[in-house]
Amino acid sequence: KNDEVKKMGLLNSFNQWKEARYQNHVSTMKDQGKCPDCEGRGYTVYPYNEFAYFNSFECPGCQGSGHYADWEEMR
Repeated sequence: KNDEVKKMGLLNSFNQWKEARYQNHVSTMKDQGKCPDCEGRGYTVYPYNEFAYFNSFECPGCQGSGHYADWEEMR
């Protein structure tokens, strides 16, 4: 049972770190006026895999504008 508690503690720590990192990213993008999802590009790039290569799709977070205000409105 002690190992389970340690695993949960580790998982919680990781999730807190991940959330803090994401919030820091959002804050940085807000300061720059850029969409956090596409970092201001207006499109998302999907990595190549053996089936298909999707190059550029309009970012769903900001609807292709790349602006933080549009991203915030869509949330």
